[in-house]
Order: sequence, then C-alpha cells, then structure tokens
Amino acid sequence: MVRAWFMDNEKTDQRLEHQLNPPKFLTLEDLFTFTGVEYFKINIPSYNTDGVLDKIRTDRGYSYEDEITCSEACLPDYESKLKTFFTEHLHTDEEIRLVIDGSGYFDVRNGKDDSWIRIEVVAGDLIIIPSGIYHRFTLDTKNYIKAKRYFVGEPVWLPYNRPVDDMDCRKEYLKRLETGFAA
Repeated sequence: MVRAWFMDNEKTDQRLEHQLNPPKFLTLEDLFTFTGVEYFKINIPSYNTDGVLDKIRTDRGYSYEDEITCSEACLPDYESKLKTFFTEHLHTDEEIRLVIDGSGYFDVRNGKDDSWIRIEVVAGDLIIIPSGIYHRFTLDTKNYIKAKRYFVGEPVWLPYNRPVDDMDCRKEYLKRLETGFAA
C-alpha cells in the first residue's frame, strides 16, 4: 500500500528512504483532496488476467502502454536522466505509472501551501498524477524500479519545468484544486 507524507524542505538527499520523523502521514483521501493524485492497488501476479487493470484502462481511455526500467544497468545516461526526473515539472497529460518491481518516490506539490508531499511507490502501486501539478520522481536507495506507463492515445511525455503557471493545464489544475477533484 502506498505511503505518503509531508516532506521538509531538505534538498540535499533526494534518495532518503524516509525522513527520521515524518511530520504527518496522509490518508489516500487526503492525498487526493490536497493534490488530485489517485491510487489503485494492483495484484502484480495476476494483473494481466484479473481484469482490474483492464477496467481502469478502459474506463479512463488508456490505449497505449510501454515499460521503463530505471537502474544504472538498464537506463542509458542514468545520472542525467535521474536529474531530469527530479527536476520539478508538470505535464499536459496525466502521468500514469504502475510499479511492476522495485520502488521509488514521486513528490507532488500540496495544493494548499505548495509544500512537498512524498509518495512512496512499490510493486502493485498504480498512481495517476493529474496534468498541471508540479511534481518530480526519484529512486530510493535500492536504485531500481520497473514500471508500466499508460497514455491516452500516442505517448506524450514532455516535461515543462517550473515556472510555467501560464499554461492552460496548470490553470485548469488550479481550478480543479479550488472546486474539488472528482474521482
């Protein structure tokens, strides 16, 4: 089960397993309310046959998928790619990730005060990060994650580094944050 907590402003070690004394763990409801991030638990041994993932994909219109493995052995230009993933950015489309193996962290901005919320993901965690939210990704100390990426239509994975508050997707995200997200 995914865990999420408020982070302090420490920027020196992006791969901390967790802070020594996380100030507050969030419920999945709070994570959704504060950020719009959605979470689904997927059974990895049966995800290809049990229909749960297929239903999510159909309901949300995810028609394309690929797979990424982030590790020093598998990812070309490893250090540079990790720095790119950890640079605060947003996308014009949802970012959908299903962790197949390994673990890592997605950090998202809390809509109420712009503080960081760290989301720990492990095998079986499917998270949907809404378009327009500032976020970043890093590995934990195991330095390995294998994940499926899902898209509506052809994959578009363009990061727009902060600040890009004038983008339509950002304005729409802020409007949804103000009026409340609908699951």
